[in-house]
Amino acid sequence: MSDVVTEAVAALNAKMDGQGFDGSAKFDIEGEGSIIIDENGARAGDDDTDVTLTATTDTFKAILDGEMNPTTAFMTGKLSVDGDMGQAMKLSGVLS
Repeated sequence: MSDVVTEAVAALNAKMDGQGFDGSAKFDIEGEGSIIIDENGARAGDDDTDVTLTATTDTFKAILDGEMNPTTAFMTGKLSVDGDMGQAMKLSGVLS
């Protein structure tokens, strides 16, 4: 597992403050690996999920740091979404 994924899992779990996510989502960070978010929090993994969000490392970090809005990233083509768009919208609340 890459350092980027390890750091992102820790940051996501801190943002979620011990709360799970109602559903399942996967962040696919290009060239680094994948992170799953579900009722148990965030963890490294590549399971099937309701929605998969794909972005570069820089875009993912910007979203996680609050420097880029996930909706803006999607609308500008920096973030791709495959699967349940409703779950993706719910997830943006977790990231803010």
